[in-house]
Amino acid sequence: MSAVPKWSTACLDWETRIVKAQTLIPFAPLFHEEAVEAMRTFDALRMVDAANSPTFGEVCRPWIREFVGQIFGSYDDQTGIRHITEFFMLISKKNGKSTTAAAIMLTALILNWRLEAEFIILSPTIEIAQNSFKPAAAMVRADEELSELFIVQDHIRTITHRTTGATLKVVAADSNTVSGKKAVGVLVDELWLFGKDAKADAMLMEATGGLASRPEGFIIYLTTQSDDPPAGVFKSKLQYARDVRDGKVDDPQFLPVIYEFPKAMLKAKGHMKPENFYVTNPNLTAANDPSKGGSVNVQFIEREWRKAQEEGKEKQRIFLAKHLNVEIGMNLSADAWPGAEYWEQAGVLVTGSIDYLIANCEVITMGVDGGGLDDLLGAAAVGRTKRPEWIDVPEHTDEDTGELIPAQTIYEKRWLVWMHGWAHPSVLKRRKDIVSKLRDFAKEGTVTLVSRIGQDTQQLAAMIGKVDKSGLLFQVGFDPSALGGILDAVLHEGVEPEKLVKVNQGFRLAASIKTAERKLAELILVHDGSGMGKWVVGNAKCVVRGNSVYVTKQVSGTAKIDPLMALFNAVELMALNPEAQHDTYDASQMVIAG
Repeated sequence: MSAVPKWSTACLDWETRIVKAQTLIPFAPLFHEEAVEAMRTFDALRMVDAANSPTFGEVCRPWIREFVGQIFGSYDDQTGIRHITEFFMLISKKNGKSTTAAAIMLTALILNWRLEAEFIILSPTIEIAQNSFKPAAAMVRADEELSELFIVQDHIRTITHRTTGATLKVVAADSNTVSGKKAVGVLVDELWLFGKDAKADAMLMEATGGLASRPEGFIIYLTTQSDDPPAGVFKSKLQYARDVRDGKVDDPQFLPVIYEFPKAMLKAKGHMKPENFYVTNPNLTAANDPSKGGSVNVQFIEREWRKAQEEGKEKQRIFLAKHLNVEIGMNLSADAWPGAEYWEQAGVLVTGSIDYLIANCEVITMGVDGGGLDDLLGAAAVGRTKRPEWIDVPEHTDEDTGELIPAQTIYEKRWLVWMHGWAHPSVLKRRKDIVSKLRDFAKEGTVTLVSRIGQDTQQLAAMIGKVDKSGLLFQVGFDPSALGGILDAVLHEGVEPEKLVKVNQGFRLAASIKTAERKLAELILVHDGSGMGKWVVGNAKCVVRGNSVYVTKQVSGTAKIDPLMALFNAVELMALNPEAQHDTYDASQMVIAG
């Protein structure tokens, strides 16, 4: 029996390695002979769509060969056990991902010994499925020996081994195509798109269920970064991969290879410099560079970046996500709320719970918005801290005058923010496009998915009552058109009617929206950086009327912004500069990051 070596799939020095263009896999294949045998097969396959149809061995760069070597080199042919069973690669667009996927799975089909084995490339759409099947079919047809060994059926995107009966199928994902599969190997292409499907978790579980009885089985996730904030199964798998890479999770059966910029480079805007584009594009090559394996032309990618800069912030963020794997926090469009530009920098609180605001503030205002059957019920609170502090305000642009305000240090009391949303069961039925996001926010504790209508208003009223009983509540601001049962529920909690006020909406709310923008830019208005907060802020769109720029639900369309509108209501009341309700300051309670 083979001796199994000790190994760790963590890569603790990845930030140094990736900048130096070194390998992100810190150990050699566990079983050298198996890796070498597989690489001979992989190297012999032809990259038909490349000039002169070279073999992978002739043009493939080391980063690809290292990843492929680990997949097949983790298999012990003496025991029939694969010791690394999950592989995750995040790689920028145009780095040959789909062609490499086809070659990996065809290699697995060639080396397979199990009769009637199933290998699957699972794609989110038919078009993406074709991107993997066509090169695989072409590799078979370009080789005389493989053409005799395999049957290629284009109409069902299937390649069948004539001797073993094993198949490689490229399928567009849905519950029907993957149900009951007993696959030996599964490659999931463009995982980021699966993150937008609320049913993707169950679908992938169906597709990979056969691995439980296939000790040689494996699953490979290949993806670029999402053009929206990561959600669903993509978000959870990406975070798990990062945790394994960083040594936070010890899972030697999971190998992550993540091409993304180190945080220090992102903070210093180094990812926006063309000379650093190589960091997430290991296949980058100059147009006149004869080095092998370059599928990303440097002149092309630099031109695309210049075009994105001309077309605005939204195009820039899409470029950064797809070509440089920069995770999108908020998809800011040309008509985005100006305060969104400063939202992420203001996410400095370690926690932003109501209890935290009660412990650290001298007065609290609250806002409520939404609550329709296909809406979120949004709530927000703004608490003014009991003591001022020195705040380092970064350089920023005055949204009214366009004037560049230099960095400065001010001595002010902070405005601490809490936001929450509630969703009816009807929202999950009517808005399939946001179900995966709402479930993510439910996990982080910023959205509550209630089981029946009425629970949301009861829970919100209880939260308002809690703040009122603490003695800190100044007033609660409501959208005049959306009071209904919410008002009754709050009164039932014993809150005095005079504390419940109507806040005018539309252009009449413009001053409060502007106040929120300024306080964010000055790092006075701060929050906990929740995913839900980023989402609703990113959804907000503006309309200009006269000299006013304001946010409304009508302008933002079907995107959910209710907790943000609730925040504007709370800011409206805090801008009245209410008196401190009482002062029991405890400096030890303050927890601010950075």
